[in-house]
Amino acid sequence: MNDVEQLIGGTWGPGGSDRTLTVSNPMTGDPVTTVPVSSEADVAAAVKAARDAAAGWARTAPAARAAALHAAANAVEAAADELAELMNQEMGKPVGGARDSIGAGVGTLRQYAELGPAHRGRSLAGNDEAIDLMAYGPRGVVAVITPWNDPVAVSCGLLGAALVTGNTVVHKPSERTPATGWRLAQLLAPHFPDGVLSLVNGDGPVGAALAASDVDVVAHVGSTATGRAIAAACARTGAKALLENGGSDPLIVDADVDPVWAAQQAALGAFANSGQICVAVERVYVPRDVAGPFLEALAEQARTWAGDIGPLVDTRLRDGVHAQVTAAVEAGARVLTGGEVPAGPGAYYPPTVLADCTDDMAVLREETFGPVAPVATVDSFGEALARAADSPYGLAATVLTGSMSHAQQAWRELPAGTVKINAVFGGAPGGAAHPRRGSGQGFGYGPELLDEMTVTKAVHIEAPPAGW
Repeated sequence: MNDVEQLIGGTWGPGGSDRTLTVSNPMTGDPVTTVPVSSEADVAAAVKAARDAAAGWARTAPAARAAALHAAANAVEAAADELAELMNQEMGKPVGGARDSIGAGVGTLRQYAELGPAHRGRSLAGNDEAIDLMAYGPRGVVAVITPWNDPVAVSCGLLGAALVTGNTVVHKPSERTPATGWRLAQLLAPHFPDGVLSLVNGDGPVGAALAASDVDVVAHVGSTATGRAIAAACARTGAKALLENGGSDPLIVDADVDPVWAAQQAALGAFANSGQICVAVERVYVPRDVAGPFLEALAEQARTWAGDIGPLVDTRLRDGVHAQVTAAVEAGARVLTGGEVPAGPGAYYPPTVLADCTDDMAVLREETFGPVAPVATVDSFGEALARAADSPYGLAATVLTGSMSHAQQAWRELPAGTVKINAVFGGAPGGAAHPRRGSGQGFGYGPELLDEMTVTKAVHIEAPPAGW
């Protein structure tokens, strides 16, 4: 059993409330982590510790901050196997995939350690008797609220960018993966002065207290509902809200592509990490002329994936996923494979393919966050684009096409932060995007995340008048 502590001002200890949370292994249902929940007083103390440490950390040389982050990255890398086991216990991700995710987090820490010292202002073209420049500085105290589906990599990105730019941080990991967040904080914190990184634990009320506290930025990755509550809190306090929230990402299959290859791409996008990825494929639009062979190939792909995926994070999420599938079937969708809650322990759900889906079904309209591939047929590429764009979300989209004109039309017209052509995952390092609509706001990764974590000051300097 993992017994989690909080970290405030360099001191580890239990949470101060009278509540505890228990996390169960999603593969077996057995309890694996006990979490003493942080109180409102704990949150206030953590924010105060971060505020007290802010001035000193902001004045620390950028190269020294980068060296600390490099050392922290080395510590996380050395503990990758341990972190992978914790992820497996708490959210069910297979250990091999968890190690890959942790490796991505280590790479992100190192990326920001390299970029941090180079993130500086610029001089302006003023007159010869003055100096004009734009200077960058840290925003101050950053509240980082992270999700359970990729708890190390996402945390490393937000924490690394905030710390290397001179901010202090109060981190609240998801209550579904608290031991993973606790161990990550244990690895990172020794490389920074006391108060620069604090950790609080708990569920929604703890996150709400942190978002409403005296911080300068609230960076959140998670659900749209929580993101909107955070945005409202920031509107009251004046803090900056940096949000990457829910999505219902479409995959468009053009008529000219190989339906078997397209099915492989759709399966990868829908079933990887049991569908628990922010940019997972959540809805598929396929031309009527190729729908038959595509659906046959996709159902076969789902049966192949069935033996390789882990469980959902808990039975609460599984119940929600199954409810969407059940409602879709009642409204006329056909189950080609999957769609049944398996017997036995844990929160497993099979890779599921639904045909004859319509846009008024929740499985197409809302975020599912499970291994479900709902497929709708269309009569033209233009119809697919229009239906894909008609969504309350705007995180990412994928288009499979052999037509350069269709590819160009798609990336220009789809209202999503990321558009991928002929690959559901991938992209060059260093890319960044703004999510749209209910999917959030601000850059959540890439070099531009350093801009989000800093403020810019315009400075004009003239010499004093002669004769002083």
